[in-house]
Amino acid sequence: MLNKKKRLSRKEIKEDKLLTFSAKAYNFVNDNKQRIMIWTVAVAVVIVAVIFYKQSSTANNEAAGLALSRVMNYYDNGQYQQAIDGMPGSNVTGLKQIIEQYGSSENGEIAKIYLANSYFMLDKLEDAYKYYSDYGGGLDIYKAAALAGEAGYFGNKNEYKKAADLFRQASRVSEDNALNPEYMLKASINYIKAGNKEEAKTLLEVIKKDFTASSAFREVDKYLAQVN
Repeated sequence: MLNKKKRLSRKEIKEDKLLTFSAKAYNFVNDNKQRIMIWTVAVAVVIVAVIFYKQSSTANNEAAGLALSRVMNYYDNGQYQQAIDGMPGSNVTGLKQIIEQYGSSENGEIAKIYLANSYFMLDKLEDAYKYYSDYGGGLDIYKAAALAGEAGYFGNKNEYKKAADLFRQASRVSEDNALNPEYMLKASINYIKAGNKEEAKTLLEVIKKDFTASSAFREVDKYLAQVN
């Protein structure tokens, strides 16, 4: 006579599954010790690299900010070549060297705009465009300045439509930028030169309606007369 199989309880089934899983996990770990060790070390290396990168980025940004503050006096006084080159033998590092050393930091990115402006003021337009177009920072005011700088470059090359589009784009980067009406006015002037009077009129009417306290407002009627 056959013996009846004993029915396992739910608790016993769970315990049996747990033992089976534990055995499989043990065997997997035992069979893959070297691979697991490599994975563990790799993850640790990545974590350390991320921490180091963050600390290094912060230090570079602070160093770039300090260097930028020292050279800005030359820039503000219109001594653009000195701002570009710095003052050898002193603690004043030029804008170009700041970018070479810290260009990937936020303050290093800001230095690109001032370097581009300096080149622009010295009529070195190709050098200026290079740094305007290379700006990759995260601050809206400098994003807009970079676009406006590119616009000025194309305006000087008589590419008025491209210049106008870039000035208009600069005016739309952030609603809080006090230079927006100036960018819009410059966009309008370039649209007029490009023969696109409707686009110019639209922007001029926005300035007249929404930016009555701006310096651009005082020139609106002069240009509206050209598009009406």
